[in-house]
Amino acid sequence: MDFNKETFLNHLAQTSPQSFLISVDRAEGVYLYSPDGKRYFDMISGIGVSNIGHRHPKVIQAIKAQLDKHLHVMVYGEFIQSSPNLLAKKLASILPPELDCTYFVNSGTEANEAALKLAKRYTGRTEIISCKNSYHGSTHGSMSISGNELKKSAFRPLLPDVKFITFNDEADIQCISEKTACVILETVQGDAGVRIPSKSYLQALRKRCTETGAQLILDEIQCGMGRTGTLFAFQQFGIIPDILTIGKAFGGGLPIAAFISSKNKMQTLSHDPMLGHITTFGGNPVCCASALATLDVIDEEKILDKVEAKGKLIESLLHHPKVKAQRRIGLMFAFDFDSEDHVNRIVDYCKAYGVIGYWFLSNPHSFRIAPPLTISEAEIREACGIILRAIEKS
Repeated sequence: MDFNKETFLNHLAQTSPQSFLISVDRAEGVYLYSPDGKRYFDMISGIGVSNIGHRHPKVIQAIKAQLDKHLHVMVYGEFIQSSPNLLAKKLASILPPELDCTYFVNSGTEANEAALKLAKRYTGRTEIISCKNSYHGSTHGSMSISGNELKKSAFRPLLPDVKFITFNDEADIQCISEKTACVILETVQGDAGVRIPSKSYLQALRKRCTETGAQLILDEIQCGMGRTGTLFAFQQFGIIPDILTIGKAFGGGLPIAAFISSKNKMQTLSHDPMLGHITTFGGNPVCCASALATLDVIDEEKILDKVEAKGKLIESLLHHPKVKAQRRIGLMFAFDFDSEDHVNRIVDYCKAYGVIGYWFLSNPHSFRIAPPLTISEAEIREACGIILRAIEKS
């Protein structure tokens, strides 16, 4: 084993000047363990990935069963394989009929990139509308439709014909026109600090897209897979997107994402030109087996039934006068403080005492938690006790 800090810093490309620098030897349930045995509560689920906890036994069993059959055998879309078939069939059974055809990809940003391509191909239009303060990924197309200019400026030029409207502002919906190929937004804005739209806003947006023929793309890469208390967040707002993107927690810890639409729309990527979207590892059979097991666990263990109660418990335990504002949907939280430095002190204290909390890239004065949906009441109380002390001592 090699947990050498210098190897990590010198031979692995870094994403920021200050990495979190916790050595992880193993993970189980809501916990991470360092090589020396120190235990950490993972109160951010690996940034929205481990919604059913780390190494859920049923997920591990499904992965092992697929490993005994085969790994990669062909690029996406050429061979018939049981694991992707079963997963696609499962998704079609739990999503509305308008979302009956799935294209499996490798990551959330690829899902969003491909969704943009699908909307442009289907409509024959080029204008893309996104929301201010949004986050959709860091590849060129996804970055083009994300709202953080600080993160984008060094990489321009980006995609042309992209416009931004204000999230949850019904007046801005009138910017959508017959020139618009698609409107893409997070059903709940994550990186902006858990911004929750009104039902009337999303319904008015859906109506305007229908009127103009613009495709409505809902990015549920972070807010999907039960995080908000329903399997998909859009189910709480009485709308259905034209295209849905999912990722992060979808794979139960393995890298897989998807963009989902109707069979009719998806067919447009298969001709004129052929291979309108292609990916080598999309639909990897091991990742598909893990994703299917994850969906089965959420259903069979009735995990969603307890999300709201757990969210309310955390809300009550972390009530403190230093918290300037709090936003929550399900088990997705943002706690606002008076400065970015204040949040950093809370994060550092929590880390020292065995709790992983975080911040938001586009909203650094907010403290972020999003624990595994499987967290128990006892674990909530212990972890929140440490967070509360961090708030008090910060």
